[in-house]
Amino acid sequence: MDDLERELRDLTGWLEPARTPDVTARVRARLDAPAPRRRRRYVLATVLAALLVVALPPGRAALADAVTGLLRFSGVVIDSAPAPPPTGTPSPLPAQRHVALAQAQRQVRFPIRVPSRLGAPERVLVADPDGAGGHRVVSLLYRGGTVRLDAFDGSLDIVFHKRSLGADVTLTQVGGEFAIWVGGPHALAYVDRSGTERVATARLSAATLIWEQGGLSYRLEGDLTREQALDVAASLR
Repeated sequence: MDDLERELRDLTGWLEPARTPDVTARVRARLDAPAPRRRRRYVLATVLAALLVVALPPGRAALADAVTGLLRFSGVVIDSAPAPPPTGTPSPLPAQRHVALAQAQRQVRFPIRVPSRLGAPERVLVADPDGAGGHRVVSLLYRGGTVRLDAFDGSLDIVFHKRSLGADVTLTQVGGEFAIWVGGPHALAYVDRSGTERVATARLSAATLIWEQGGLSYRLEGDLTREQALDVAASLR
């Protein structure tokens, strides 16, 4: 057990849930349950997410601020540090191109699931192929591109970097599993396979729901309320 995990265990005894009544018990259960090491980062990320929606006594507020300043969850890093919004016209993701849905399925190494609430996508994008031609990200676009669902392998390292710019970041659930809701505009940039943030891709993103399901990570972005986004996420087929 490293220092971070020890601190998080200590914090669970101080948590006073604000909007999710059973979050303290669930956080403690997650920490106490045995888990393979490859899932350890996900468990810690879940605890960090929980800290975003609880009220801590004043004596622990500084520690909470330090812990929640940088949140890693399902291939996305959320940074709450102040940052100016991106300027200029963002470049597309690496090697991004338009393809048909059936063709996209042949070019990614995971099953593409479509939300029945939105139906067939208007456009499909694949991006960032590896040396063998397997693309890292697939994006389904709806409503003239104002609603976007990105899917990528949840076992990968960080794929997107969000700077929350004061947006409301809260814990929620999709299919009984933890999820993150970023409830306002925020800067978004792509992180390539080497771990380098592609500054040229930075753009201002709409409200976003982030969750993990079936070993895959998803981010649903667009002009949606949290309830609408959760409804769409629950309809993946």
